[in-house]
Amino acid sequence: MNNTVLYVLTVLIWGSTWIAINYQLGEVAPEASLVYRFGLAAAVLFLFCRIKSLPLAFSLRQHAQLMAFGLCLFGVNYYFLYLAQQHINSALTCIGFSTMMIINILNARFWYKTKITKQVYYGAALGLFGIITLFWPQINDINIGADTLLGLSLCLIGTVFASGGNMLSIKNQQMRLPVMQTNAWGMAYGTIFMALLAVLRGVEFNFSLTLPYVGSLLYLSIFGSVIAFGCYLTLLGRIGAHKASYATVMFPAVAVVISTFVEGFIWDLTTITGFICIMLGNLVVLSPSKQGAKKEADSKNRQQHVSQEEIAEKDMRPAKA
Repeated sequence: MNNTVLYVLTVLIWGSTWIAINYQLGEVAPEASLVYRFGLAAAVLFLFCRIKSLPLAFSLRQHAQLMAFGLCLFGVNYYFLYLAQQHINSALTCIGFSTMMIINILNARFWYKTKITKQVYYGAALGLFGIITLFWPQINDINIGADTLLGLSLCLIGTVFASGGNMLSIKNQQMRLPVMQTNAWGMAYGTIFMALLAVLRGVEFNFSLTLPYVGSLLYLSIFGSVIAFGCYLTLLGRIGAHKASYATVMFPAVAVVISTFVEGFIWDLTTITGFICIMLGNLVVLSPSKQGAKKEADSKNRQQHVSQEEIAEKDMRPAKA
């Protein structure tokens, strides 16, 4: 798939998972639901790899890296985000998690010396402003007390771990480790971590056989985990974390659109303003920079010049008798 398709799939699927997660909340503990979600996703990926005869063997050193990758992206980050939502509402959690783009920009600069253009910074700022504006009615009346600060701190800790998982995914791809297999092992390690944590906390592993719970679990496992994470992490390796992570800013915008049709959400001026800012930020971040476009044009010109020289050289060669 090309990068545009990967990006659109990631945004649409993860934007819709906010609705699916609502059907997971209730009689089943969140930790148990996460174990079911990533356990099923890992099983599907391992089965796919077996059917396609994709190699699943890695060295001990590579497994150590895959374990760190899995714990960051499919375990610890979710744990802290769930803890955060015990102290703050989903709007603040969404805003906190959207800061992953800024954290990814800083991490990409620190880990890989990635040069970040002013265009990306402007787009990121516009997107975060749009997120805050989009959720302003939900956060306007919140009292900033100790409980709220604790929730935001937990959310940011989870986001930092998620960003670390992003950086490790880029490292995996630089080491030529395939995304499909690394995701399978990463989700398996994340599942084991969450299962052990749930046992230590005395969480009951019950299950709901209702259609909403089972249906949302399958959607979150297959689409939200197997497909969306595969698309997103592939994008990380292709266009960099500083650009791919703008998808985390786009999720809430998609969720609001879906909520309009599913839950009868009514738009107001703040909703429209926030949505427009997010869309504009998306265009700014993902549009080719002038420097990049100039380099691409120069590269094409060099290729054409070389081709013309080769043709001219060929024409000047004496014909064989």
